Amino acid sequence: MFKDREEGLWITYKKNSDLRIREELIINYAPMVKYIAGRIAVSVPPIVEFDDLVSYGILGLIDAIEKYDPNQGSKFKTYASSRIKGAILDQLRLLDWVPRTVRAKGRQLEGVYANLEYKLGRAATDEEIAQAMGITTDDLAQLLMDVSGTALVSLDDVWHIGDSEDDEVPIVDTIEGSSSQIPEAIMEREEVKRLLVDAINRLPQKEREVVALYYYEELTLKEIGEVLGVTESRISQLHTKAILRLRGYLSRLKQVFMG
Repeated sequence: MFKDREEGLWITYKKNSDLRIREELIINYAPMVKYIAGRIAVSVPPIVEFDDLVSYGILGLIDAIEKYDPNQGSKFKTYASSRIKGAILDQLRLLDWVPRTVRAKGRQLEGVYANLEYKLGRAATDEEIAQAMGITTDDLAQLLMDVSGTALVSLDDVWHIGDSEDDEVPIVDTIEGSSSQIPEAIMEREEVKRLLVDAINRLPQKEREVVALYYYEELTLKEIGEVLGVTESRISQLHTKAILRLRGYLSRLKQVFMG
């Protein structure tokens, strides 16, 4: 079985870069690529082909195989998962399939959540958000549907801990663990993880459940809907609101830290 041979395969591959071993690793982990692509597919418009998402993910898998260091102690599946997701999301950003006007609405809505919840000291209700924007709750529901695509990157957004691109910490790495053993980097990531956990704990219960089931249990939006007994579109709305709240809260913290 592959599992029984995996450790030996990694040792051999890292010594001589045998392409046959790399191919075996790719074939074994291909189902993980399809699974991750499937989870992302529910948040993108029909014009984005599922096969294209898989192709982007395979590139991420290959990159993970090349860069993975078995001696660091992290499991390859954990390490590769964030790289596969990152490769798919990077390609989607290049496609720029979300119109600028929608992105602008998303940023505006994120700002409203951040500012209002800072003033209230708690999660704002739909009615309060709608009132702050001068729209109806029905209009807000439509707006959340419109900007749902901008929440695609969600917890894969980065937390900037400095002024350069080298000081970016992928939030997903703070959840799944990092191969970095540098004490300063570990401390930074632990602090980000603490802040993210605090932000998640501030979410309303239903949104917190969606985040837990989607990112920790890795269920699809459809599966979460079945667990919680609501429609997939309702789960999508809850997910979008959760991400807007999280990004708004973290953006305010970044402003404080950056001065």
